[in-house]
Parts: sequence; structure tokens; C-alpha cells
Amino acid sequence: MTTSIQFVKLPTSEALTAYTHKKLEKLATRYGWIISIDVFFKIENDALGEKICEMEVSLPGPKLFAVSKEKNFEMAVKETISDLDKQLKKRKGVTFRANH
Repeated sequence: MTTSIQFVKLPTSEALTAYTHKKLEKLATRYGWIISIDVFFKIENDALGEKICEMEVSLPGPKLFAVSKEKNFEMAVKETISDLDKQLKKRKGVTFRANH
């Protein structure tokens, strides 16, 4: 699995990059058929300045997408991965039933 992490109009953060890779490794271990994940970090352009984490997962079939807005990037990463995990579980169930 390849991972691309982009900071949109933000300075890059080695700590956040390492944290994100560590969390994504769990998904890669659980779902070995993931091809790649693109991660985008942004800051909401409003008074709250919420932190946004978007992830797009490439795998056999349609891509999966999840986005979270939280008060910090770590919480956004956790929430986005949790959402992707739910989508991947559904996809795994559908794929398994279709093949058997």
C-alpha cells in the first residue's frame, strides 16, 4: 500500500505525518487489498478554523472517501480512519458474499 500525505496551504508536519502513517498501518494490515491512500490536511476558512482530514482509498472497485472536521488534526485522522474502517468492512462483506 502506498500513502500520499499532502498539507494544503499548510506547513508540513513530520509528527502528524508519522502519526497518520502509524494509524493507516492498522488499516493496511486488516485490509490487505488496499492499493493506496491519499490524505489531505486542510484548515477550514472560517472563524473556528476547524482542522479537516480527507482520505481517498484506492482498491479494487470504486474508491472510498471520508472526511472529518475536528478541533485538531489527530482527532480528525482518527475519525476519518474510523469512517473508512466502517466502509471497508461493508466492502469486505459485499466482496466476500459475491465471491461465494
